[in-house]
Amino acid sequence: MATRVLLAIGHRLYREALREVIVPRFGVEIVGETNNGRQALRQATALSPDLVILELGLQELNGAEIIRQLRIESPGLPVIAVSAHSDHPLVMRVLQAGARAFVVADGGLDDLQRAVEASLEGRMFLSPELQATIARSLSEPASLVSVLTPREIEVLQLIAEGKSTRGVAETLSVSPKTIETHRKHIMSKLHLYSIAELTKYAIREGITTVLRHD
Repeated sequence: MATRVLLAIGHRLYREALREVIVPRFGVEIVGETNNGRQALRQATALSPDLVILELGLQELNGAEIIRQLRIESPGLPVIAVSAHSDHPLVMRVLQAGARAFVVADGGLDDLQRAVEASLEGRMFLSPELQATIARSLSEPASLVSVLTPREIEVLQLIAEGKSTRGVAETLSVSPKTIETHRKHIMSKLHLYSIAELTKYAIREGITTVLRHD
């Protein structure tokens, strides 16, 4: 029986092209597709896939937080993170969240195929170019993002994506006052005191790309 894959990729063109290539080449079945982080969580629960291929930087919920929540809700579900970025804070945050593999988009289909095979066998896979990134992380100080709670990271991403306080509150099903409190805590912890500074920080740390996906 074919491996059932949930494809969570932000850009529609990339998602459709990837689907057309990997189905015959990898012999998998695509059971769900989405460009939204929260929808990816819902589909993972509803569809029970064997594997998730997840592009980082999805709208509304960043890749590391998706992986963290999937690890809680579906502990045995392997996730392959795919990203055009390979800076060490992002890579380390995603691996610590529980990703089974991290593939740099420039690595091509060969790397992705090796990642799929390794993930299904219970092994980890990293694109070869990430070795230097991992080695560098051992000598560099931890990112300030580590002081934020998972909920604060969610709020930070939504703020950086341009949502108003009310919009963030509606997305997270809490009150605007709660979001205001979170924002104050985030600013205090990061020593950043404007939305522009928070947005730049979120982009730099790979929490969001602030790109609108189709």
